[in-house]
Amino acid sequence: MENLSVLFAAADRVETQRIDDDIGQLRARDVLVKTHYSLISAATELACLSGSQRWFPFPGTPGYAAVGEVLGAGEGISALSPGDMVHFWGGHKQYNLVDTTRPQSICLKLPDGLPPHLAPFTRMAIIAMTSLRISSIELGDYVGVVGLGTVGNFAAQLAGLQGGTVIGLDLSAGRVERARNCGIPYALLGDGASVAAEVQGITGGEGVSTLIEATGVPAALPPALSLVGRYGEAILLGTPRGVYETDLTSSLLDYIHLHGHGNITFKGAHEWRYPVARDPYVKHSMERNSAIAMALISSGALKVAPLHTHTLTPAEAPRAYEGLKSARDEYVGVVFDWTGV
Repeated sequence: MENLSVLFAAADRVETQRIDDDIGQLRARDVLVKTHYSLISAATELACLSGSQRWFPFPGTPGYAAVGEVLGAGEGISALSPGDMVHFWGGHKQYNLVDTTRPQSICLKLPDGLPPHLAPFTRMAIIAMTSLRISSIELGDYVGVVGLGTVGNFAAQLAGLQGGTVIGLDLSAGRVERARNCGIPYALLGDGASVAAEVQGITGGEGVSTLIEATGVPAALPPALSLVGRYGEAILLGTPRGVYETDLTSSLLDYIHLHGHGNITFKGAHEWRYPVARDPYVKHSMERNSAIAMALISSGALKVAPLHTHTLTPAEAPRAYEGLKSARDEYVGVVFDWTGV
């Protein structure tokens, strides 16, 4: 099958090409989907494009957040039929063959009322949701979120839905403004050090009980730890990339044992700590989280529109990635529209 695809041909080289995909006969658990919209996961895909991710081969098709129409389903698929609109983990290409037997596979029917162009944001929402699942956030707690990109913004919104009063921080004025438009009560421009006095004032001198680090920039964490109150928790949501050298004692260990901010608990919130498929013996799964996220987006409780900054055609892929790399205030949520292909 001839398949139009966004392609990372080599490091820092983005193309749109027609490739040959040998779909063949559908196996029992396969679903063939015609993509309508796919969302760029900026941090992951820019890292792949840079050549720093050894697991990503060149040439290769990036992407793992999409929505489309089912064209065909294998005999082992009973929940989906041709014509259904689904959210699935697939690449930036016109047709995707989803093998639902793979451990890293989701293909879920959209709930009524969920606009298809917003459905791919479900993937970013469940990445953010992991930080809430492992947190101790309760009604009335103060929650700090460092980094207000798509994932950080969703983490902040979800923390508010869980009962926390959220204080978001970012170095980008545009992202701070979008956070305010999404209902984040305190969205501050600066890093942990520069807004420390303001955070102390908001929290009555107690600091935040939960800090979610959503940038993936290692240098962003140490300045923010001073915002965490005694017996609080620091949740590492962003995937760390790059080299960062520091004095481990003063930047991390002191916050565990010393100062007025001692006894902080550190928690890792990588999404793969939970199973993908529902499991009767495990409460949380990515599939369950996805269903919850889609319902929240559909109802308007989780706001997406301020984060959806661009809808581009696949032919405009070079512009999309350059914008995400060089114009971070302007480019946040970039969706490819495949409906005209």
